[in-house]
Amino acid sequence: MTLDGAIVGNAIALGTAALGAWVLVGTRARRTWSAAIARRSPVAFGAVLVFAGLAFLDSLAWTAGDPLGRPRSVVDRLFPADFQERSYSAPLAEREFYGGASLRYPGRHLLGTDILGRDTLHMTLKGARVALLVGGFTSLIVIPLGLVFGVSAGYFGRRVDDAIVFVMSTLASMPGILLLIALIMALGRGTAQVCVALGVTSWVGFSRVLRGETLKLRELEYVQAARALGASAPRILSRHVVPNLMHLVVITFVLLFSGLVLSEAVLSWLQIGIQGSWGQMIDQARDELAREPVIWWNLIAASSALFSLILAVNVLGDTVRDVLDPRG
Repeated sequence: MTLDGAIVGNAIALGTAALGAWVLVGTRARRTWSAAIARRSPVAFGAVLVFAGLAFLDSLAWTAGDPLGRPRSVVDRLFPADFQERSYSAPLAEREFYGGASLRYPGRHLLGTDILGRDTLHMTLKGARVALLVGGFTSLIVIPLGLVFGVSAGYFGRRVDDAIVFVMSTLASMPGILLLIALIMALGRGTAQVCVALGVTSWVGFSRVLRGETLKLRELEYVQAARALGASAPRILSRHVVPNLMHLVVITFVLLFSGLVLSEAVLSWLQIGIQGSWGQMIDQARDELAREPVIWWNLIAASSALFSLILAVNVLGDTVRDVLDPRG
């Protein structure tokens, strides 16, 4: 990470944290939300906050105190700057897994090290930032695309609807994983490129839901009354249609998150994932299962973290859906 990248990352992290705090305060102020979370998913809510906190701490980086002048995040500073061995070591081991040589930090690697000697716990904690970046940033691509195309198709109908449905049907007819791989190969294998590719291939289902809901809303009496009074289409959409779709937006954001994180894990399995993700750790650990004795700690650490985040988000998503759409 460069110094300029660290400055931009710090600004984004602070802005995101401020937005998250505002949402959290607003949630606590609403008795329906706070009671539903406290009753149904307090553990899941706490787990999501822990992962969000790890992602935030791993996004705040500065150079002061680093012997090489590199920007290091708060998570990085929980470990020594040279906290690395020569190769594998088991959890809390005193010696190397192969050869039996003494470790530089005996007994301090709580989850062992990988083939390059990197601390597994350190890598697992840093993976939270990648997971939330993939789920959050990609959702910010999917939701605007779904809103624009779904609402336009449902409200205007006719040729606009035909054109958008044709585009959605074309994308839906393509194998998703092949289209995703093709986009990543064309755009590149960086974090932003992978998020854009995931966003482009994930908006169709959301857009179809919004189209169907908009078809229903445009026929309601208050929308027809606004149209009869001469209100313009943009005003009707912004005042009467889109606000009544926001419960679907919130529910989709929560439920889409887990699918996007799992998609990145699949891409890592195909060697085109994001550097430092849990999916990449799982991919690197699969060959270690064939060793004798088995090296299990890297796979268990990454898989447990991924499973915990996905489970917590899904449980929290069920609570959000029940609050916003109790008839669903």
